[in-house]
Amino acid sequence: MDYEQIVRKRRMVRHFQDEPIPEAVLLRILDLARHGPSAGYSQGQDFILVTDPAARRAIAQQAGEEFYVQDGFHPFISGAPALIVPCTNEAAYHRRYREADKLREDGSEIEWPVPYWFMDGGCAVMLVLLGAVNEGLAAGFAGVWDVEALRRLLGIPAEVMPMGVIPLGYPAPDKRSQSLKRGRRPVENSIHRGRW
Repeated sequence: MDYEQIVRKRRMVRHFQDEPIPEAVLLRILDLARHGPSAGYSQGQDFILVTDPAARRAIAQQAGEEFYVQDGFHPFISGAPALIVPCTNEAAYHRRYREADKLREDGSEIEWPVPYWFMDGGCAVMLVLLGAVNEGLAAGFAGVWDVEALRRLLGIPAEVMPMGVIPLGYPAPDKRSQSLKRGRRPVENSIHRGRW
């Protein structure tokens, strides 16, 4: 599949077949995700791969799966054969930008106008989503409302921020999000040439 097909085929899927994903496939997806950009090559992203059914159910609870089910979706978090919890680490970026080659002339760390650790984390998430499509899989994304509970559940260090949960699996027929009825914004409303 070429890049354009992968991008156009990617969508948030909320129902998966009950078929395990080969370990080699999961590791290929995660290895590619490690190649996303990172400011100063900070490499502040980590991924937690969860395949144990009891752990998947516990994570699904933290991600509010019951509310999706109440809205008519399948239990797509606990029902996915694999979950990836993408994490970012702001402290890793600060440590990197306090190294000699990144310090400002006055010896101070740069001021961060944007939290680029989240930008880089988003890039890593997109690489997982595209990697899933490339491997013949589907993926979704769910936020987590109680980050501290997820940290405790998965033993995530305090300086590391879990950004959500990516369920992965072979796609099954699913209910599409009502948000899709909005349609994609026209290209002329989203691409600006030269200036806004």
